[in-house]
Amino acid sequence: MMQPRIAAGWLLALALLQAQAPADPSERLRLAAAAFEAGDMPAAIGHYRAFLQEFPEAAEIRSNLGAALVANGQIDEGIREYRLALKHLPNNPRVRMNLALAYYKTGRPEEAARELEPLLAQQPLDPKPALLMADCLILAGRPEAAAKLLEPLAEEYPKDRAIAYALGIAWLRANDEDRAQKMLDQILRDGATAESEFLFGQLEYRRQNLLKAAEHLARAVELDPKLPGAHSLYGQVLRSNGRLDEAAEQFRLELEINPFEPVANIELAMLRKQEGQLEEALKHLARALQVRPTDPGVLLQRASIYAQQGRLELARQELESLVKAYPRFAEAHAALATVYYKLNRPADGDRAREAARRARLAGQAQPGSAVPAAPAKPAAARKPAAAKAAPKQ
Repeated sequence: MMQPRIAAGWLLALALLQAQAPADPSERLRLAAAAFEAGDMPAAIGHYRAFLQEFPEAAEIRSNLGAALVANGQIDEGIREYRLALKHLPNNPRVRMNLALAYYKTGRPEEAARELEPLLAQQPLDPKPALLMADCLILAGRPEAAAKLLEPLAEEYPKDRAIAYALGIAWLRANDEDRAQKMLDQILRDGATAESEFLFGQLEYRRQNLLKAAEHLARAVELDPKLPGAHSLYGQVLRSNGRLDEAAEQFRLELEINPFEPVANIELAMLRKQEGQLEEALKHLARALQVRPTDPGVLLQRASIYAQQGRLELARQELESLVKAYPRFAEAHAALATVYYKLNRPADGDRAREAARRARLAGQAQPGSAVPAAPAKPAAARKPAAAKAAPKQ
């Protein structure tokens, strides 16, 4: 006797929902745009998906769905929608820029750079894709290429402080302090800013003037708590001064801005490793490796944690790959020797220990890590733009 009443209840609820649902497609888009503007991303996503069920070829609306998904933290789903939109709009700069930003936000600078290349070919003097590309190049350890990309823009837009700032960062990474100082002087024409304090802090840090560096960086994060890279570098300075708790807090603040910032992740991984929080350390190393998948120092640290956890086969595989890629990496050979001895492979351990001795004599204890101290601040990375049918993200 109960079944008919339950079925009837469901039918009544379904009828009410259908009556409340907007039948007009333009009304769905209006509601989606209003929800997006109000920050109600789940509602916006629902309205966009309902519209696309009826009009699956509407590429700009699919791009808007991608923007809503990214804003809701569903970045991989957003990337999927952007890619579908690009199949129908391959030359749409807004969609491609949003896709590049989504890759950038998830620590995939190489994939972001691939999407930016056609944009720069079409618009070589457009600051937004150029600034984002420059930051991707810096993250990839190619600061000279970033500077080469930015120099024409600095000439085209001599009063643009974002370009001057990014170019100053590029020259610092390329170890050209004189050119970096010129960019700093340009920024200082309008008085001290978070960007100028950050650049000053980097210059002093490179000169090992840690107290002066700390003063400038404290001022930088005070003026702009969201300045990418500033908390990370400030944390490094504090750590060098032995202020570990304060350093850890700065690294945490950096990761609130950019969860994939490599240096903050590496530094926190090392601190967590010292505290015995090995799984937490591995999570931070995984994020760092998403940006820099071949960084030898990070790979060595991950292998050392595997060994510390007793996962000796994983450690062995990691270290064997590492010494194959970097045959003069003394620390990796030494760590591999230790793992071999623990695995009861003394002959292999002896060989690895001898390889470590030869590498030290050759003068390369560890190959240089390409992880930067702090990324540049691309103006384009602030918010991606949605198509006209939705508010800008």
